[in-house]
Amino acid sequence: MEGIYIYCDAMDGDTLMQKGVRKTDERSSNTQGSDNIITNGSKIAVNEGQVMLIVENGKVVDYTAEAGAYTYDTGTEPSLFDGGFQGLKDSFKQVGKRFTFGGQPDNDQRVYYINSKEIMNNKVGIGDVPFRDSEFGFTVKIQGYGNYSYRISDPIMFYTNVCANVRDSFKKSAIDEQLKAEVQSSLQPALGKIALKGIAYDQLPLYTKEIAEELNDELSDDWTKLRGISVVSVAFASITVDKESADKIAQFQESRVYTNTQMMGARLGAAQASAMEKAAENPNGAMGGFVGMGMAMNAGGTNAAQMFAMGNNAPKQQAPEGWKCVCGNVNTGKFCSECGKPKPDDGKWVCECGAENTGKFCSECGKPRQ
Repeated sequence: MEGIYIYCDAMDGDTLMQKGVRKTDERSSNTQGSDNIITNGSKIAVNEGQVMLIVENGKVVDYTAEAGAYTYDTGTEPSLFDGGFQGLKDSFKQVGKRFTFGGQPDNDQRVYYINSKEIMNNKVGIGDVPFRDSEFGFTVKIQGYGNYSYRISDPIMFYTNVCANVRDSFKKSAIDEQLKAEVQSSLQPALGKIALKGIAYDQLPLYTKEIAEELNDELSDDWTKLRGISVVSVAFASITVDKESADKIAQFQESRVYTNTQMMGARLGAAQASAMEKAAENPNGAMGGFVGMGMAMNAGGTNAAQMFAMGNNAPKQQAPEGWKCVCGNVNTGKFCSECGKPKPDDGKWVCECGAENTGKFCSECGKPRQ
């Protein structure tokens, strides 16, 4: 069967692997792939976004991740063009083999194409995941939903351990539920590591790159090493907290407001004004109501005017000194709010005697920097 031409049309985002289609001329094609013999001199086409695998008797014997047209030659060693894919040659040594039958007609030979593009729009949800919030200083339970994307980063491991010897194609729907369950179970430890960077829960949508990196670290053994899949990105459409956490946050914020004496004075003044209105409506007489209100105010030991005076006389806090990150963003915290990089070390250190220094020796007692 001379002049066989093997190719694969562009694969959509739902197709992860497609068996090659064989043509003998411009007017006919074998779309069922029933002829599993590749003759010497056969042409094999590879498009962008595809990795081609030649499989003989169930074993990968050659591959290429570089687009182009190739000629099958049984008298040469495999080409092994990795096209920039990391680790393909190591995977080939582990699960593949060199030509041993010389492409003889009694061997089953197939051509498969792996989709190497980013596979997007995979739904993922977060349900009551504990998260240590840096702003409030306590653990909240976050909820949310979004999407993640992945790509087949090691086509040989993906073929060997996930979809070997399929009849025509392998769709992502075959593994969607399994991948989704594993991503969701790995989100808790991944988000726990993100929390250690001092990030508030409502800032999580800004740290999608870091979350994807932590997910890959958590999923490394089951995804990257075993199945040849890597997470590319994670995007959350919504991040909220459960009702218990929301009530706890509201209580914390209310109590924090009243640490400001002027805010406390305003609250006290509003309460006194409300008390005056109710005293005027006292059926026993407005004077008796005002006397009772005055006793209550004096029992508190202070009044709104005193609270305002305390607030005005309180020392003004200076705004924290900002620092400029390498990305150009100006920050006041320990990490950049734009890219997440830590604040650079300014060289300051505190001696045992309590003095702050920048040199190699303490300016107060002369001790060297530890």
